[in-house]
Amino acid sequence: MPEVVQQLWYQYEEWILTLGIVSVATLVISLVLVPWLVVMMPADYYAETHARHVFQGRPLLRALFLLVKNALGAVLLFAGAIMVFLPGQGLLTMVAGLALLNFPGKRRLEMRILHMPHVLSSINWLRQRAGRKPLFL
Repeated sequence: MPEVVQQLWYQYEEWILTLGIVSVATLVISLVLVPWLVVMMPADYYAETHARHVFQGRPLLRALFLLVKNALGAVLLFAGAIMVFLPGQGLLTMVAGLALLNFPGKRRLEMRILHMPHVLSSINWLRQRAGRKPLFL
């Protein structure tokens, strides 16, 4: 190994190892968690008629659910952004994260992303392999 490379390795060893661990973690997340989330969502999740009333009449339980759901969505969105540059399914992970988050303009952004042919076809391919109906918009 050239001396310059060895010097860089020793100088930035902690950063290189940290980046390697983050890379492996995002790869595992994208290979396990994201496909599971995509497969588990109802086929009509993005349809206008899909009911989104969770824990109605139980405000504390609803608040806790929304807090956990949005935290997981933020983690997936961040991980997806990292996976654009590191190994993993970046766009698919970002779509899963967006599906969990609540924010103004969410539906319009999701529809824009889902109307990209390669995104919707990837999602429906995963769902087909799991024996689930394809998403319809």
